[in-house]
Amino acid sequence: MIVYKDKDIAVCNKPYGAASQLSDKENMIDILKSQLGTEVYPVHRLDTTTTGLIVYALNKKSAAFLSDQVARSMLTKEYFAVAHGRMNDEGELNDLLYHDRIKNKSFVVKGERKGAKKASLSYLVKDRITYDGEELSLVRIKLKTGRTHQIRVQLASIGSPLYGDGKYGAKDKGKIKLHSCYISFLHPTSKKQIEFSSAPSGEIWDEFKITE
Repeated sequence: MIVYKDKDIAVCNKPYGAASQLSDKENMIDILKSQLGTEVYPVHRLDTTTTGLIVYALNKKSAAFLSDQVARSMLTKEYFAVAHGRMNDEGELNDLLYHDRIKNKSFVVKGERKGAKKASLSYLVKDRITYDGEELSLVRIKLKTGRTHQIRVQLASIGSPLYGDGKYGAKDKGKIKLHSCYISFLHPTSKKQIEFSSAPSGEIWDEFKITE
């Protein structure tokens, strides 16, 4: 689970189903505290159903430094996703998203409204397969903003919901296929840019040719 650790940070591969922040269910904060015997500070988040790379601060100074990078969009995040349909080879999606907290669901809205926020991502299709009679696209996504369920709702809005994502229109059953595959940021102490990569594997991921 831990792919890198020093006195300031811990970079982890989050498993499916674990919350990235404190929760009354299985969560990364409690897991890391137990393993490391130190305080753990979240600076960004992944959905419970998203796997892959996430960084945690191990002291307050590092937490403030990393949180500032997140706020200024200096922490680079990229994802692999399995999406339904034959998506264009590459593209950029720019939408206004509104998150309904009661339903815990986000929606693309056409006009300005209270609570709506701009959401932007770019993507590149890396592979395509036909699976159970349906075409699926392996997509590499670079987030330019970090909205709730952003990738899930933006891809669903163009008719390509993520595999397994019944909440946003997919009809198949199973785990949502969304994986944090790359993060890059300035180290809190050295101030040097560091980067980490992680390729998804298992289940339907193995049907694709996954390359960086």
